[in-house]
Amino acid sequence: MKGHWTLDDRLERILREVPFEVPAGTAAVTVRLSYDRSQGVIDLGCSSPDGFRGWSGGARDEYTITPGWATPGYLPGEPEAGTWHVWLRLHRIPPQGLDYTLDVTFETTAPPEPVVAEPPHGERPPRRDIPDIDGLRWYAGDFHAHTLHSDGSLSIPELAELAHGRGLDFLAVTDHNTVSHHPWLRKVDRDIMLLPGQEVTTDRGHANVFGDVGWVDFRQPVDSWVDHAERENGIISINHPLGGDCAWLQPVTRRPRVAEIWHSGWWDRRWGAPLSWAGAWRDDLVVIGGSDFHRMGEDGLPGAPTTWVLADATGPTVDGVLDGVRGGRTAVSAGPDAPLLLRLGDELLALDADGLVLVRPDGTRQVVRGERVLLPAIEGPHRLETHENEVIALCA
Repeated sequence: MKGHWTLDDRLERILREVPFEVPAGTAAVTVRLSYDRSQGVIDLGCSSPDGFRGWSGGARDEYTITPGWATPGYLPGEPEAGTWHVWLRLHRIPPQGLDYTLDVTFETTAPPEPVVAEPPHGERPPRRDIPDIDGLRWYAGDFHAHTLHSDGSLSIPELAELAHGRGLDFLAVTDHNTVSHHPWLRKVDRDIMLLPGQEVTTDRGHANVFGDVGWVDFRQPVDSWVDHAERENGIISINHPLGGDCAWLQPVTRRPRVAEIWHSGWWDRRWGAPLSWAGAWRDDLVVIGGSDFHRMGEDGLPGAPTTWVLADATGPTVDGVLDGVRGGRTAVSAGPDAPLLLRLGDELLALDADGLVLVRPDGTRQVVRGERVLLPAIEGPHRLETHENEVIALCA
């Protein structure tokens, strides 16, 4: 099938569904999309008569679905006979339009599953000396990272090993508009808890949904994402709300309480706009951070920034970390070993923060003297800054 998309087509309806018929007895479906990538971007996905079957956005031009395996981003399972749809999102269409070719092929015998090598398992850096509080412990993690299941470069074991070597206790894997990675998270044993997530991605903003909640339909209004997360006992977070061409522009009736205020794109933290946005969004906002890791040399490494969550001291679990976030028990630092500010009941613990300035919710400021200091806390968020007003650490 050959065609031509115009800018008018994009403005009329950005997501197009191209139907095709899968015959009975099919063991593998392969879809190939070709177009001039130097001129634009067409995102790619798929649905079957049973519903969602996968999404790879602009990261891939081809996918295969079989009963036992599928291209990362897509759900394996019997290719049921009937009408399927290739999803084409007209992400970037130039004024002159964009030619494309779409090929769909079928096989009666499934090809073998590609073999993915396992990385070696290394040591984790020593944990920081932070006291437990009433059976709870502060865990270091990252709420935003990508793998081969969307537009990342690493497999899930490779990403887990990288995060483990960085000293993280948990990592949310949040591939774009898919949940194909979720079943694999439980199979990875790298001494790090992998939190299932999905980055619900549109042209007008991104949001992460955390928890094993099933696929969230990015084609629907944001209110439906919020309802889905709550109904399935998950958490939804607004991502990088001031993030350039993916800043938050979506209408939403009930503003989510959690937001990724500290993102790897906040490279000059003297810029106070993220904190201003946070204060305007909700009075009771829970702040988290995310590296948005995709590949080495881009974005931040896992844990840059690091989000700390106070959860059950027996070890990080999905439910425990999500409950900690719901309870507002979070803090954010530039990295696992960076200066840190944590709430310990009615006190704050400032680690490796000598010479930094503690900023309290009432606007009062105090210089921190010493590498391990306990300071009185009041109700509300606190932060550490340099003398040039560069944000160094946040604490709920």
